[in-house]
Amino acid sequence: MPFGITPDTSFAYACTSHQEALNTLLVAVKNGEGFIKITGEVGTGKTLLCRRFLATLDADYVSAYIPNPYLEPRTLLLAIADELRISVDKDTDQHQLMKELTAALLAFARDGKSVVLCLDEVQAMPLETLEALRLLTNLETEKRKLLQVVLFGQPELDARLAQESVRQLTQRIAFQYRLGALRGEELDYYLEHRLRVAGHRGQRVFGPAAVKAMARASGGVPRLVNILAHKSLLLAFGAGVQQVEPQHVRNAAADTPAAAAAKPSWLYAGGAVLLLAAGGMVWMALK
Repeated sequence: MPFGITPDTSFAYACTSHQEALNTLLVAVKNGEGFIKITGEVGTGKTLLCRRFLATLDADYVSAYIPNPYLEPRTLLLAIADELRISVDKDTDQHQLMKELTAALLAFARDGKSVVLCLDEVQAMPLETLEALRLLTNLETEKRKLLQVVLFGQPELDARLAQESVRQLTQRIAFQYRLGALRGEELDYYLEHRLRVAGHRGQRVFGPAAVKAMARASGGVPRLVNILAHKSLLLAFGAGVQQVEPQHVRNAAADTPAAAAAKPSWLYAGGAVLLLAAGGMVWMALK
């Protein structure tokens, strides 16, 4: 299916915002910076960017990924050790954990490896855990940090980092980038790109008017675009047509609470039944 909402790097589209963010990450990591911050609104593709970034790292890097950092300090350190395949006693205290992580990071450095830790949804991380993370990044050789940390989070992360108690961490963020929505013609290219990756080789599915309706309803937020595009395809299939019309997009938006408000239509009388019935067949019909 071309418009799933699960992050899938095979469908990744190098829009301006994402490519600039990826370039920022690669330059920052190559320079050996301690902290890098990537923020963006819900649905702008932070997790997908994170996966693209990790997939780009070569054999000179050892990476760890923590998708849910809402953890107490000791639990976070255990999670990092587990991601780095460092054997530690689960009952050990935080002080001993720090020592064992330090020894492992030094061993990686001796082997010429750089260690990169990516943390998603960091706006939810407790302040005391952020401080423990900062202490862990104090480790360094004469030339570089032993651990580089990439923070991915919603804009609320900026407010958390503005607090006095974590000012030392904030000062160490050398590179940062704010992800934005799809701009201008990028939305049109995005829709066509995902359709091509999924295997569509027929006529254009989203005409110019439908793309404009999609831009208004989604605000260019990729996750919303995917949801609305998927529903629009189902509605077009249910109507027996091969091209999505603006009304299909508006009806899809009216059925999606996060999208821009749209007027009710016939969709609500039997729309749910139609969407379920059409779901298994629409893509094969369009290919």
